[in-house]
Amino acid sequence: MANNLLAGKKGIIFGALDEKSIAWKTALACHAQGAQIVLSNAPVALRMGEINKLSELIGAPVIGADVTNMDDLKKLFEESMAHFGGKVDFVLHSIGMGINVRKGKHYTELNYEWHQKTLDISATSLHRVLRTAWELDALSEWGSVVALSYIAAQRVFPDYNEMADAKALLESTARSFGYHYGVRNKVRVNTISQSPTRTTAGSGVKGFDAFVDYAEKMSPLGNALAEDCANYCVFMFSDLSRYITMQNLFHDGGFSYTGVSQAIVDTMMPSGDE
Repeated sequence: MANNLLAGKKGIIFGALDEKSIAWKTALACHAQGAQIVLSNAPVALRMGEINKLSELIGAPVIGADVTNMDDLKKLFEESMAHFGGKVDFVLHSIGMGINVRKGKHYTELNYEWHQKTLDISATSLHRVLRTAWELDALSEWGSVVALSYIAAQRVFPDYNEMADAKALLESTARSFGYHYGVRNKVRVNTISQSPTRTTAGSGVKGFDAFVDYAEKMSPLGNALAEDCANYCVFMFSDLSRYITMQNLFHDGGFSYTGVSQAIVDTMMPSGDE
């Protein structure tokens, strides 16, 4: 339902790879609610993905940026402000890459060089984005920044591997920078801890289908879909969420506060037991 929640607002969305991406669906949802968008992703992702299709759908320019490169980020914000004719109102950080995960390294045998790259891409990049915006005074007063996280930042999911470390750092960065940006300019910085979602990136985690099935059985409402996460992002970018900041917000159908569900008990109970 389009009701112009983001009418007049302008935002940068990182990480739209293909139609399965939460960032892709968020861009569509923001556009439907009246926002103007700039799309960004790493140069390799721009070559591999379908972002130009999304660009045409919503009339959004694509400005490539390596989020580990401060010069790229400066160029992105400067060109975005020139395109918008003013400051940026919201940013979605939907960025992650687990290099040890992709290369099949177990958590107990991490290649630390790869691990540092994982942290830089998946978490420190949020600090870089916020610092760049801070130094350029690029975010509007009462602006909103959202980064996508996962509950592995708080709980152990063995095959999520080093990405759990990255998400924990991501959430800490949102809190710490959120404090400073709130004091300075009323900018809100939050993370959304989403249900396991069948995206191209998520599907690369070993045992991902089991993650999804388990979470579905554990969650009273079932897993939150990517489209619903997009709508939550719209709310977080809107003026309706003005006093929410420095939070990790669970968007997971109740998974995060369920100890055990009847559905899980039933799968473990021998046939005939009551």
